[in-house]
Amino acid sequence: MKMTKKNSVFLQELRRDWNTLKGLHGKKKLEFLWDYYKWRAIVAIFAILTICTFANMLYEGQKPCRLRVCVVLNTEDDCSRWFRQFTKELTADEKPGMVDVNLDQPFDYDNRYYYVQEIEVMTTVSSGRMDVAVCGKDMYSYLLALNACMTLDDTLSDDLLSSLSDRGKLVYDTANLTQDENGNVNPEDGIDGYYAIDLSGSEFYELYNQTEDEQEPLYAVIISNTEHFEDCETLLRALCQP
Repeated sequence: MKMTKKNSVFLQELRRDWNTLKGLHGKKKLEFLWDYYKWRAIVAIFAILTICTFANMLYEGQKPCRLRVCVVLNTEDDCSRWFRQFTKELTADEKPGMVDVNLDQPFDYDNRYYYVQEIEVMTTVSSGRMDVAVCGKDMYSYLLALNACMTLDDTLSDDLLSSLSDRGKLVYDTANLTQDENGNVNPEDGIDGYYAIDLSGSEFYELYNQTEDEQEPLYAVIISNTEHFEDCETLLRALCQP
């Protein structure tokens, strides 16, 4: 193949740099490479990291998973220890599949970037990467608007439903109420039901929802497109322990 002028110039520069590099010693070689190739190296490293990140995400997504939990507390507390213990107890049955717990930052409508959090939640729900959400009122209201919450009165086992009902922990609400382009909401679009569990009074609530100001509510929600309902109910039982 005939060598173009552009290729020829590139090879000449490369040969010149190689000869220069061979004539340097020790630290001078590193300084030469950094001075002349730092931006290429940075771009190459960034590209490699990006490829590795997406490859890891794809690999993790292919792993069998028995439960995916999204925890968005009202505080900055770290509840990872509680979930490590729960995971240990859940996986003691040696059934295949991992437990994925995503401890996210507070979902807050007072934050001017809340719409970014909305997009993240919508994407997570639609892609099936959330089975249970533990969250405050803002994220709960957004899940209701998405109609992403499972109706608990139709799906929970009779004993758990009866226990929660007797304790007044089932939260009655209306889902699917979204605004049109004019900001209006049509009540006829709403779907009523028990969509969440009020975690107040539970051990989990007392450990991880102690704020300096007045306490915000904390809810547990089963996402409607979950395929792991049995393990979801096991988590709800653990979260509701007084």
